[in-house]
Amino acid sequence: MSGPTLIALMLSLPFLGALLISLSGRAVAVRDGIVLLVPLVLLAVVLQLPSPVLVGDRPELVLVEMMPGLSLSFTAEPLGVLFACVASLLWPIASLYSIGYLRGNNEQHQTRFHACFALAIGGAMGVALAGNLVTLFAAYELLTLSTYPLVAHKGNETAIRGARTYLGVLLLTSIGFLLPAILWTWAVAGTVEFTPGGMLAGKLDDGLMGLLLLLYVYGIGKSALMPVHRWLPAAMVAPTPVSALLHAVAVVKAGVLTVLKVVVYVFGTEVLTGLAASDWVFWIAASTILIASSIALRQDNLKRRLAYSTISQLSYVVMGAFILAPLSLLGAALHIAAHAFGKITLFFAAGSIYTASHKTEISQLDGIGWKMPWTMTAFTIGALSMIGIPPAAGFLSKWYLLLGAWQAEHLAALAVITLSTLLNAAYFTPIIYAAWFKPAVDDSRHGEAPVAIVLALSLTALLTLLLFFLPDLPLALAQAIPGVGS
Repeated sequence: MSGPTLIALMLSLPFLGALLISLSGRAVAVRDGIVLLVPLVLLAVVLQLPSPVLVGDRPELVLVEMMPGLSLSFTAEPLGVLFACVASLLWPIASLYSIGYLRGNNEQHQTRFHACFALAIGGAMGVALAGNLVTLFAAYELLTLSTYPLVAHKGNETAIRGARTYLGVLLLTSIGFLLPAILWTWAVAGTVEFTPGGMLAGKLDDGLMGLLLLLYVYGIGKSALMPVHRWLPAAMVAPTPVSALLHAVAVVKAGVLTVLKVVVYVFGTEVLTGLAASDWVFWIAASTILIASSIALRQDNLKRRLAYSTISQLSYVVMGAFILAPLSLLGAALHIAAHAFGKITLFFAAGSIYTASHKTEISQLDGIGWKMPWTMTAFTIGALSMIGIPPAAGFLSKWYLLLGAWQAEHLAALAVITLSTLLNAAYFTPIIYAAWFKPAVDDSRHGEAPVAIVLALSLTALLTLLLFFLPDLPLALAQAIPGVGS
């Protein structure tokens, strides 16, 4: 199958899935079959791309040429293919989990939920494969709009308020900062096509280049750098499968992927090296890591603690990019995959706990490990990955981030990674200890959540371990990113 055909299928399958899910109506068995089948087909398609990309092919698909030099086009390159592999691998597992969760909690509007979930994956594929800034912006906005109904799914006042915050912050940043940055880039570079090594060398003086960089960084609100992070905790009103989508499969990963694409293909590491604004972005990311981790320590609500953990972990990717060393870029790219597998496991476990026991607070979890051993074993694996303890995947990406900081002789980065790892341990180990070593706080006899939920979280926990032992494919894709090398 040709590269352009693979790209066309990757882009169209999620939208076809959304259409078929919507048409299934009340035929629940048919709908759920589509919910599971389409992601598996997408995964089979996506897995055909790494091999040609790793040998240097860059398949391209141009959908519409709006004017000379400005088109809606898609290209398969290593960074985007890495993200596409992660998202397409997690979509079928997240779909299985969603079926179990929605049924187990008797959620309303399940057809709409599954259709919007598929549309969001379509947006994520568009971000992954975008061949230029205009295409990236369109896919980025589609992802925002398609996830709004998911955040507002419950339909109550709290959900609507949280969804409005979510939509408002993301649209304000993208339209107010990202779009002007793209237009400015087009005006000074004469192109919006992604170019290895960047397209802006010699186009602006350092002051204006720094301003443009900050417009991009804060225009990409999905990366949740402080202070434009409020949308992420606000979105925790959504059902847990949506939280997993936001934190692991699509939304935040699309944000940090966009940051990496801007670094690699718009500015280029050579332009950013020595630019004062690059140091500012590093310190913004470092501050976000430490502040969000400190806030997470004080959260008793499990999903809110996980949300602030996500804000912190995302900034590892941004900080790694702005250390501007080949190995730190490698670590940043790998952290997209490592964080995805670990964090989706943690959110799946939180939803499993809620479904089985209706517990939402960490203070309620004493002794729950012995009542829900599968769930809490998976949670433990995911937490160890977030801390960066082997044999979980998070160790791999943090190791390369540390190597990159050492390579660049960046002592501040070494200190931030070390301190934040201690903070990660401080807010995760008490949960693990309470679940396994404290006596139960009640006499309830609940067991595990429905089998679909337990199977899904067991699979993502297994992936978290497998990435540590079998990192060859993501490592090869990360090494093929311009500026990283082999």
